[in-house]
Amino acid sequence: MAYPAPAGLSETQLRDNIIVLDQALYALWHLGDNLIFAWTPEASGLRALVAPHQMLTEFALGDGDLAPDELQRRARLLDGLLSSQAHLDPQAFDAVAAALGIAPCAIALPFSPERGLGLPLIAAIAARYGVRLVEDRAVILFDAVGFSLLTPLQQVVQLNSLSCSVNAAYAKLLDQEININFARTTTGDGFYIWNRMRGVEANVELYQLMQFILADNALAHERATRPESVPRLRACFHVGSHYEFYQSEGLNPTSFSYLVGQVTIELARMIDNAQPGQILVGKFNTLMRDEASGEDVRIDSLDFVERTRAPLRSLNGLKLAGSEVDEIACYLTGRRDDAGLWGISEYHVADKHGFIHRVYNAKINIHRRNGAPIYLGLREEDLPPDARRTVADAQPPRG
Repeated sequence: MAYPAPAGLSETQLRDNIIVLDQALYALWHLGDNLIFAWTPEASGLRALVAPHQMLTEFALGDGDLAPDELQRRARLLDGLLSSQAHLDPQAFDAVAAALGIAPCAIALPFSPERGLGLPLIAAIAARYGVRLVEDRAVILFDAVGFSLLTPLQQVVQLNSLSCSVNAAYAKLLDQEININFARTTTGDGFYIWNRMRGVEANVELYQLMQFILADNALAHERATRPESVPRLRACFHVGSHYEFYQSEGLNPTSFSYLVGQVTIELARMIDNAQPGQILVGKFNTLMRDEASGEDVRIDSLDFVERTRAPLRSLNGLKLAGSEVDEIACYLTGRRDDAGLWGISEYHVADKHGFIHRVYNAKINIHRRNGAPIYLGLREEDLPPDARRTVADAQPPRG
């Protein structure tokens, strides 16, 4: 994300000020031993809470004999602190410092924080030296079926094919002026992919990206002279909480973040139970920022998939393999009742630890004007007959 220079400040001055702040934070970071947990601006500098990264678990767990109420209070305090993307006001900063038992550290700067950088830019720079908790980000997990059975050469060819599909899908959306600030990290036999932006629109755009990655992969299978050169994919989409952090690269934090937390754990469990060619959507119910209204709205999996339908209509006319798209239909599968309504099946899958994860089976149908339709995902009748299923809700007849 680009941050404009504050009024009256040249780009050169802004760049110099960034370097000054980054060097000060780098010194406090101490090669990754410390984290910056919070900060507040002052007239000519910042006050920051800096402590070893082990402090997180030490504070959360205490000395081992804390009462449940105290453990919950500490967990809420940490969650609130780590989920904040901006600075704290002086009163809140002092209260958090007292609760954590951390003496604030003064960072002297040769400029006013607001006039020399701007608080949003300072927050972005400081984030590289800390850990954040994000509750509402969507993440995709792609997995290449049978990857471990391939030779190393075949594996690298398949991963390159998947990377090409990711790039091709991104380029298609850019042509429609949908600019996703996406990030990815490899799992060895696939990728986690997420949108660095947050909110309803950002998550919907990520769902669109997933659709076109899968479509490009399907078209690559049609063109391939050797089928093992293109991975057969299974895909999972979920929204949930995770921690965001920046690993060290050399002696510096990376410029891009990594994710670890409940959403990645859930996705890993989901993919273990996904059939080849299947698309699973996790069951979620969370608050997301709605850019249109400026408010946080509670959205569950069913609401979310419904919200993806209208933006898809704007993609009609987009070309795939030389053929214009007439319609993209996406839905969660289920069985039809006597009234002609389609129920949505909620599946219960158990992981190796015995925990139950609730998911939905998704289908995506792309109809092209002068080309054969592209059917992504599995139909309800293609799923294993012993799959544990309950009817979650009803939706109108599908077109």
